[in-house]
Amino acid sequence: MNAVRLAISWLTVAPVGGPSTVDRHLAGRAITLAPLVGLLLGAGTAAALWVFDRAGLTSALAGLLAVGLLALGTRGMHLDGLADTADGLGSYGPPERARQIMKSGAAGPFGVAALIFAIGIQAFAFAALVDERRWAAIVCAVALGRVAVVIACRRGVPAAPESGFGTLVAGTQPLAPVICWPVLALAGCVFAVPGNFWLGPVVVVGALAGSLLVARHCVRRFGGLSGDVLGATVEITSSLAALGFSSTL
Repeated sequence: MNAVRLAISWLTVAPVGGPSTVDRHLAGRAITLAPLVGLLLGAGTAAALWVFDRAGLTSALAGLLAVGLLALGTRGMHLDGLADTADGLGSYGPPERARQIMKSGAAGPFGVAALIFAIGIQAFAFAALVDERRWAAIVCAVALGRVAVVIACRRGVPAAPESGFGTLVAGTQPLAPVICWPVLALAGCVFAVPGNFWLGPVVVVGALAGSLLVARHCVRRFGGLSGDVLGATVEITSSLAALGFSSTL
């Protein structure tokens, strides 16, 4: 139960008190449970979009509001991580300088651009999914971002120097969850796009592969994994998944 409480308190604003002390073992168990929290967030996002649709809002406005609610429900920390990571990647200095820029707290031009693209892609993709009544795809897109976190924290991935959260979770995930969660996502997303059963698994593979490439580049660029990189991984994966699920192929 400590791992469940920790996962919920880390990944949402739900008033669930986490354990008083957290070590790498407990942190790793919480990361293993991240996709389950993603399912809850995805279900809440789909429910909000359904309510907005029934209330007569345009799909575009509903999508934008849903992205805003999702950001509120996660403290906006994943969007913050995306902005910091983009600014770090946009710098041309050594890893130490990039990490310093990421910790500054200010959003630079790369960070602002990344936020605009991520929010825009998710909002319009959610709008398209509402129009097509693909409610399960919305749940899958949000949850898939948390599956990518498990993969990013797999064994052998080092933590970035002076990264508190990265030190806790980097390299904590054994082979079993790293394999099982993507397999479960492949199976579950078969039903994400009714009538095109092949599209869901293709989107899962594409979104996870894309986020994995970005995460690997960030680890090399910054000297290890950090909380900001994990936040960026969540947003990139969910954006790619929502975009793919909204395809009319």
